[in-house]
Amino acid sequence: MGKARHAEIAGAGLGGLAVAIALAQHGWSVRVHERSDQLRMFGAGIWLWENGLRSLDALGVEAAATKRAQRIESMVARDQEGRPLLHRSFATGDRLLLPPRADLYDALIARAEELHVEVALRSTAVAATAHGELELEDGTRHRGDLVVAADGVFSRLRETLLLTRRVDYLEEGYTRLLIPRLPEDSPTEITEYWSGSRRLLYDPCTDEVNYVCLCCPVGDEAGRRVPVDKAGWLESFPTLGGIIERIADGGRWDRGMRVTTRAWSSGVAAVVGDAAHAQPPNLGQGANLTFQNALSLAEYLERAPDVAAGLARWERAERPLTDHIQRWTDLYGRVASAWPDRFAHRRSQVLETVTRIPWVDRQMNKAARHRPVGAR
Repeated sequence: MGKARHAEIAGAGLGGLAVAIALAQHGWSVRVHERSDQLRMFGAGIWLWENGLRSLDALGVEAAATKRAQRIESMVARDQEGRPLLHRSFATGDRLLLPPRADLYDALIARAEELHVEVALRSTAVAATAHGELELEDGTRHRGDLVVAADGVFSRLRETLLLTRRVDYLEEGYTRLLIPRLPEDSPTEITEYWSGSRRLLYDPCTDEVNYVCLCCPVGDEAGRRVPVDKAGWLESFPTLGGIIERIADGGRWDRGMRVTTRAWSSGVAAVVGDAAHAQPPNLGQGANLTFQNALSLAEYLERAPDVAAGLARWERAERPLTDHIQRWTDLYGRVASAWPDRFAHRRSQVLETVTRIPWVDRQMNKAARHRPVGAR
């Protein structure tokens, strides 16, 4: 047997760990560098669509990640008058589960440990080269058959590889948090409520908590305030006091970002996750695309004569779907927030019509219904 190939990965978030696991399952030795002094995940839920669930299953973490998750049966968006604007149902083979992010992260960490992935904490990567060298903040250099930048939206490594095309600051932001669950809360239906340029997303999560996401334009100073301005949100959504009053002082607000790259790789260095394709969370596909792309990356490297060729084939095969969803999730946010309050009724009429078109449904759910390369 030949010597095991080695990968150096920058970033121990969801994407970095997913790539590490996928490679380790194919016999690679893997070291992950994390700048923080511990592995931790903020308190919110995460949408796992069928493509993400199949990818996590192939990575050996689906059962552990979703053991407390509610199985979603339907999703509906309602306008300021309570009218349904779009509706989607879920069934076997077309699933949506919603665990806490921490459960998913813990499952990835445990699987990485099981596969003997090395995680170096307080280890900050500052540069990468196309020929497989990773440089740390202290000047140390590590060589690998593959170097992966999984260091987020503002990836330093992506830019040292000159792979950045654009980093866009979007006009919406999101406050994500968990609230206590009450017995009367719907356990199986996601509801997105629209009021003017604000949206409130209610998501069943576990038997103990629900996930809430508050969305507003970046110019809405009161809307983006943390701790949440509950009185202001109640004014926008007067019928949702039972949800809003349960919001505690936690949560965090993040501005929507979009990253587009010149390429996903250079030589034997690749970018994954938000470093490659950050996008607003309107379709809930950011993490799912990360998982399926991490899984397929290892598969294409296994089939290729060399790493650079495998990375090039991986991008040619996988990027079109990722770019497609990035465009559609951006379009969803623009449609939702770009209408002045006086045109809210017109927005409802347009959306009621458009979302019934089968072609639109196929475009919005193209990734969710995709079977990832490497999935069982």
